[in-house]
Amino acid sequence: MTGLLQHWVTEQAAHRPDAGALVFQGERLTYEALERAGNRLGHLLRDAAVGRGDRVCLLMPKSPAAIIAVLGVLKADALYVPLDLASPVPRLERMIASCDTRWILAAGDAGPSLQALMRVPRFAATHTLGWVGADAPPEGTPAQFTAGDFASYPDTVPACTNRPEDPAHILFTSGSTGTPKGVVITHASVRRFVEWAVSYFGTAPGDRISGHPPLHFDLSTFDMFGTFAAGAELHLVPPELNLLPRKLAELIRGAELTQWFSVPSVLNYMAKFDVVRHGDFPNLRRVLWCGEVFPTPALIYWMQRLPHVTFTNLYGPTEATIASSYYTVPACPASEAETIPIGRACGGEELLVLDEQLQPVPPGEVGDLYIRGAGLSRGYWRDPEKTRAAFLPYPGDGGAGDRMYRTGDLATVDPDGLVRFLGRADSQIKARGYRIELGEIEAALHALGTLRECAVVGVPSRDFDGTAICCAYVPLPGSGATAVGLRESVGRVLPSYMLPSRWLEFEALPKTANGKIDRRRLKERFSPEAAVAGADT
Repeated sequence: MTGLLQHWVTEQAAHRPDAGALVFQGERLTYEALERAGNRLGHLLRDAAVGRGDRVCLLMPKSPAAIIAVLGVLKADALYVPLDLASPVPRLERMIASCDTRWILAAGDAGPSLQALMRVPRFAATHTLGWVGADAPPEGTPAQFTAGDFASYPDTVPACTNRPEDPAHILFTSGSTGTPKGVVITHASVRRFVEWAVSYFGTAPGDRISGHPPLHFDLSTFDMFGTFAAGAELHLVPPELNLLPRKLAELIRGAELTQWFSVPSVLNYMAKFDVVRHGDFPNLRRVLWCGEVFPTPALIYWMQRLPHVTFTNLYGPTEATIASSYYTVPACPASEAETIPIGRACGGEELLVLDEQLQPVPPGEVGDLYIRGAGLSRGYWRDPEKTRAAFLPYPGDGGAGDRMYRTGDLATVDPDGLVRFLGRADSQIKARGYRIELGEIEAALHALGTLRECAVVGVPSRDFDGTAICCAYVPLPGSGATAVGLRESVGRVLPSYMLPSRWLEFEALPKTANGKIDRRRLKERFSPEAAVAGADT
């Protein structure tokens, strides 16, 4: 074995073939079954001329078929590129075009998106579809192969030439210019984090791990490969349960989960609806969160009801592979005003809080947060300019090629070395765990051609989102632009989680003394009373 991600499944299948690997809505796959299915798909892709370094886009919901697709692509020495099915078709087309690939693997409810893509003659002529779902592909989506063809291929492990430093996947994040950015992540970076996390959390074969995030969200990488590295069992959470907090609680109980990992908004939502009983989830041992700030009142709610569970805050951008720091809360906070640190660097990582001269700030002073170490991405897919702007040479004595990533976050360091996150230094926000560039939303609004000017800001919210996306706009004379109409129009090009939920119409946007839009004043204006009730979601 050469230390690639798919090798964890191969190793478990060799030593514990009948152990459960994957559970979803009553379907259970053993490690042997998962390995054989992945091997067959790997051979099929090789036969179709997919090879080392090729990109294969995945257009499918979270499911056993999706996990098999991930493994099959890796076994073919290629990179998997999971896409968000909720994204509008024009955005999907841009991301697929960016990958410079002809291959799309699809399953589940991808039919409408695929049919829309295939109606574009240029797209249909240059892309090939493989349908990996157990059902037949929808009418109008010509597939070169289906899951029924797997059986004609061997279930032996395909020979591979990839090395740990080769890319495993590309994850797209929101881009400030309106174009999503593809973050390139290597096998070695994922393995380094997973090996640290499995050791730190003590993950073992008897664990039953939640699989809550979708595949295009990097938290899913830890769910998958953290489970397989430990020989545990991954329980995929049906996405339709996300807004059904009681059903989520029932799933944790019924599946006897030992670990839950999600964005904080899900935990906050469950607390808001009071679905956790005192002493609930007796098998649960760990609750982990990442992606945004977990409100302390909701954390207190969980810790008071589950004294037998440890609670860990993980922090890290996609560009640094899953997470770069951790903080296990030692005791239930005494006050709702208490803030939870992002803590200390994970193994192989380093958190740097620096001033404008890239020098460390004294304890307690605010600085820009940088990350250095084993988790750093290679950069953005075929975008050297953005890569150079975000991944800077390390100013210390690390030697040639030593880099650090500019997170865009503000932070302080306590005297004891704990790092505290203070917020964004730019216009990027986190909502529902998604990282969102407000500039991308503004670019989409401007492209409608009905606005003289607009500005999008994020304000704290007690709702499920965690951060409310708010739009201030000035219509062009005679355009008839309204909040409801704007939301409907921009919803054709942006995913639902990026749509503003609060809108205000202005005759002119407030400006600062130097003529820039005064975003601080706009945030003040976006009180619940000022929001356009008809446009709220």
